[in-house]
Amino acid sequence: MYLTTLINGARETREITDGSYMIGRGESCRIRLPFADVSERHAILTVRNGRAILEDLHSANGTYVNGEQVDGAVTLDGGMVVQVGESMLRVSDALGSEDAEEEVEGSGVTRQECRVPDGEDAVDQGGRDTPVASEEDSSSASADPYRELRRNVQEQIQHELLKRMDMKRLTLQGVDREGLEETAREKIRAIIDEVVAKGRLPDGIDPVRLEEDVFNEALRLGPLEELLADDAVSEIMVNGPHKVYVERGGKLQLSDCQFTDDASVLAVIERIIAPLGRRCDESQPYVDARLADGSRVNAIIAPLALSGPTITIRKFAKKALTPEDFIRFGTWTHNAAEFMKLCVLLRKNIIVAGGTGSGKTTLLNLLSGYIPSTERIVTVEDAAELRLQQPHVVRLEARPPNIEGKGAVPIRDLVKNCLRMRPDRIIVGECRGGEALDMLQAMNTGHDGSLTTVHANSPRDVISRLETMVLMSGMELPSRAIREQIASAVDIVIHESRLSDGSRKVVAISEVTGLEGNQIVMQDIFTFRQRGVGENGKIIGEMKPCGAIPTWYDQLAGRGIVCDPKMFDPDSRVDVTIRRTR
Repeated sequence: MYLTTLINGARETREITDGSYMIGRGESCRIRLPFADVSERHAILTVRNGRAILEDLHSANGTYVNGEQVDGAVTLDGGMVVQVGESMLRVSDALGSEDAEEEVEGSGVTRQECRVPDGEDAVDQGGRDTPVASEEDSSSASADPYRELRRNVQEQIQHELLKRMDMKRLTLQGVDREGLEETAREKIRAIIDEVVAKGRLPDGIDPVRLEEDVFNEALRLGPLEELLADDAVSEIMVNGPHKVYVERGGKLQLSDCQFTDDASVLAVIERIIAPLGRRCDESQPYVDARLADGSRVNAIIAPLALSGPTITIRKFAKKALTPEDFIRFGTWTHNAAEFMKLCVLLRKNIIVAGGTGSGKTTLLNLLSGYIPSTERIVTVEDAAELRLQQPHVVRLEARPPNIEGKGAVPIRDLVKNCLRMRPDRIIVGECRGGEALDMLQAMNTGHDGSLTTVHANSPRDVISRLETMVLMSGMELPSRAIREQIASAVDIVIHESRLSDGSRKVVAISEVTGLEGNQIVMQDIFTFRQRGVGENGKIIGEMKPCGAIPTWYDQLAGRGIVCDPKMFDPDSRVDVTIRRTR
């Protein structure tokens, strides 16, 4: 058979063999029409045994045959002209006659490149009752030559699933999520069994994996499920449907995971935020959310995201990490861990500082594990991420405005409210604005042992950041008054950083000792000292004490705690363990 295309007034005719030809502006399309009015995967043309069947793939602007919009599969004969956007196509059994050529050329379209590469994956649509597929030879240089074919088959099965499964009816009947998932699995398995029984599933496609992929796309988070299950992946970044990056070992990598189109990414965003009562649309095109395991999610869509819907997921480890794990990773030393434990037990007010992705929330989780189980803890967060193991924990989460722009409950209001809840400890997930003033006041009014995180580049920078955030509260306080509040409230600043080799380390533990004149005085207790760079750019160094002893060291005996002062000796190699005398 022959395919004639007319683009920009230029006609091209070439022979096509049996197989499937994806039409669209995507890079992987065999018939590529890179125009704005053509969808990424616009339509599919299937040629088999002398027959040509065209099907529109739910494109934005539709596909037309002889001026009428296609709805379903259409068998083409030699006299039919296909219009995709401003481009014209025609399939014929032999080289086109002059009459047919005149019919195509009379359209007055614009010239642009249209390429039909040879040897691409092929999909056989078969009939409309059951989706089927057949593989052709592939010369693709991609790592997975079956990926495009598998995606085509998956889309067909999803289309058939929607026809056979009435989601709305099941929901109205009160079927819970577990029942819905069980029904969907049965339907998907039945469809795949039909395809396999008729011998139409291409070689190289695993039915078990195909079933899982279709199920994840229909009811879960689609291609992201595989990445979420991979413990080596710490962060997932979706930059539009066709570029998904992951972080492994502190390094970014482009993954093989892809979505079908923008609509697939938007569906995943909706599944994440719907249970939380949040929304993401044109009026509110970005949202913070969380997964069931507490992993942090941020999503932003058009018109703000120009490269397509964007999702950023910061995963939490399935297994709770212990201080010994971080000692093994080199995040800190045994003595540094014991000192941080000592600060929590003595109810010192602690601020964990660092840049984005440096591990502040993970460290806050670990520090909270030192809080005695007999105390009442109240946590305040934008999106609930902390996972405390104590039995007496009250978790508060801020609420965004509704569709009318009303009903928002910011973190600052929650911090004020939690002061009335008789907390022994207050933990604020992160101070970003005016809530810093309320947090400082809480620390100064009997709520010792409070913890929070702040974005900052160094322990000294934490002081400047706190001053700025206090001013964001709208209170016109003099600089000295703010610094007096900070010096009185904050006891310890722990600074964490992500180094150039991707590792996360605590690089400084500093004590706020007071106010001299108009300056807050701090002293470093532990600091990370880099000695060099090893193989593969690995940072070489260790955390060592600076020789300074905390100003409150004399209080330990009165609290029934014994701590060997060798903990603070930079020349000592002894691992000190604190212990209680009573």
